[in-house]
Amino acid sequence: MATTRTDVDAGLVKGLGAMDATTLVVGSMIGSGIFIVAADIGRQVNSPGLLLMTWIATAALTLIAALSYGELAAMMPHAGGQYVYLRESFGPLAGFLYGWTLFLVIQTGTIAAVAVAFAKFLGVFVPWVSAGNHLVGTGRFGLTAQQLVAILVVIALTAINARGIRTGAMVQNIFTFAKTAALLGLVVLGFVVGRTPEAAAANFTDFWRNASWDFHTIRLVGVAMVGSLFSSDAWNNVTFTGAEVRNPRRNLPLALGLGVAIVSALYIATNYIYLNALPLAAIQNAAEDRVATAAAAVMLGPVAVQLMAAAIMISTFGCANGLILAGARVYYAMALDGLFFRRVATLHPRTHAPVFSLVLQSVWAILLTLSGSYSDLLDYVIFAVLLFYILTIAGIFRLRRTRPDAERPYRAVGYPVLPAAYIAAAGLIEILLLLYKPSYTWPGLIIVLLGVPVYFLWRKKEVRA
Repeated sequence: MATTRTDVDAGLVKGLGAMDATTLVVGSMIGSGIFIVAADIGRQVNSPGLLLMTWIATAALTLIAALSYGELAAMMPHAGGQYVYLRESFGPLAGFLYGWTLFLVIQTGTIAAVAVAFAKFLGVFVPWVSAGNHLVGTGRFGLTAQQLVAILVVIALTAINARGIRTGAMVQNIFTFAKTAALLGLVVLGFVVGRTPEAAAANFTDFWRNASWDFHTIRLVGVAMVGSLFSSDAWNNVTFTGAEVRNPRRNLPLALGLGVAIVSALYIATNYIYLNALPLAAIQNAAEDRVATAAAAVMLGPVAVQLMAAAIMISTFGCANGLILAGARVYYAMALDGLFFRRVATLHPRTHAPVFSLVLQSVWAILLTLSGSYSDLLDYVIFAVLLFYILTIAGIFRLRRTRPDAERPYRAVGYPVLPAAYIAAAGLIEILLLLYKPSYTWPGLIIVLLGVPVYFLWRKKEVRA
């Protein structure tokens, strides 16, 4: 039998203030992507102007989505966030499919990916931490030093968050401030000493090369946005903690809007710095796609490798903490609705944290880390991630019609124009991905659809119980 929202929120501690919620948005968004994905985007669009345009379009879409989600967050400030919004808008199956995909791939796969990224850049300082250093076995059936460090990161952060929301928030605040300062430092340094004559001549004399301003350009940017959208993702994680935010009807919309605006501005400025420091060809061919390291090397010399490795370690550690903290709240809410393992619905009597949910999440993330399949899985689910964003924003329109008298302390900015524009633009990107990157779309859809029989089996089991 489904529980009420009061039941779901009972026992959770309101330990997050406006600043904590904002740092959760910022910290969950900034991982390792901003430091590397510009190389792949540059190769796809082959234009300095379109490289920057890809990030500007991503920023616009993400900000519209965040400002739209604010209405749902203020209306339903409950544990589970987006899961609850989808459930209330389109029924329990829609909510379950989101939670299923989140647990199976989106959240746990991203946790695995950023933990491995942390270990990879730790290898700059400790060569023993390497993907080539097999501690047990070989190939996919072994354990490397890099995987071991990634697993230890997941375990450590899970243990930290098991101590309660305030402990997790404290770690999040420290690492978010540190990595935001590091990224801001790169931007400021770039504006002061980063511009090189070679980059200026190569990038800004023909800034809009390869941009024909027709469907060809739309296709290039739309498909290239896969990388920038993933780098800008996870801003919605703060909604998962809705029941633990103080004054959520004000602070959740504020955190969503302010956090996304801060990160988007930093991302656009960072890519402008890349173009100031490096010719497009150097961005496209950066060693191991480490564009930030290549740009910093122009400004600081060889020491840039160590500095950027340290910055990325700080960034990925904080990102993993935010993902671990927030994700467990979704499975907790699902379990209380009878759609996940019952024990996941329990809270620790002293810390009031969903400890079993945290542990289960970490176990699956560790298994993905050991399998090495998380990268492929994340490629597959970008289509599903966007689809759930579209559905959630469509839920605003549905709830305005079905629950016109519901309390809405905050209303989506620019409604109905901006939310509709997001749906149209994200829908176009989905179509482009279906047409031009089918290998990225169909596997993701299959993962989502596999949840349909699981949902009915779970409901059947609950009825019998």
